[in-house]
Amino acid sequence: MATRAESHLKQEKVESGGGKQDSPRTHKCGECGKEFRYLSELKRHLLTHTGEKAYRCEECNKVFSLLGSLKRHNRTHTGEKSYRCEECGRCFLELGDLKRHVRTHTGEQPYRCSKQFSELGSLKEHVRTHAGETPYRCEECDWSFCTLSGLKTHMRTHTGEKHYRCEECSRQFSQLGNLKRHMRTHTGEKPYKCEECSRQFSRMGNLKTHMRTHTGDKP
Repeated sequence: MATRAESHLKQEKVESGGGKQDSPRTHKCGECGKEFRYLSELKRHLLTHTGEKAYRCEECNKVFSLLGSLKRHNRTHTGEKSYRCEECGRCFLELGDLKRHVRTHTGEQPYRCSKQFSELGSLKEHVRTHAGETPYRCEECDWSFCTLSGLKTHMRTHTGEKHYRCEECSRQFSQLGNLKRHMRTHTGEKPYKCEECSRQFSRMGNLKTHMRTHTGDKP
């Protein structure tokens, strides 16, 4: 019994008057009307309608509709990394991963707000800060965040995890920013400077409090 894909291909040949297997002419999908230059492209496309998956992984039995998809999947078992960076020699499993990596060498930032990003995902996360979207919700207290990393950082307030350790005094912190602020108590660094009187502070909050002595603002 002919499969749906085979039936479509027979009908396509009747309508086109036969033709060579992969001649550069228009081949039309009977399901959606989309046209392809080569018959092989139409065959691949038809699988998206029929759901047929002819290619099976011998390692885990997962099935795929395209041979190329199976080959990419097989690399997750073999560890093969076919895509190599010509700058530093690092190898990658997927071409997309290599392309993203190459931007770390070229400095290319194709995704931009007014701020620029080398990763589309980073741009999408950044745009949420403008839109006010907070899709990542804490199941403990219902606080929500615009980035997954923000949620992970917040979760440490519930778990008590403190990944960041001061090498001077061994005090531990749940956030890198808190460790950096703490380190200034050892280094004496004061990066926040008052433009009115040039007094310097180790914390932005202290500078803001100080500025009220010039502006007369009350907290």
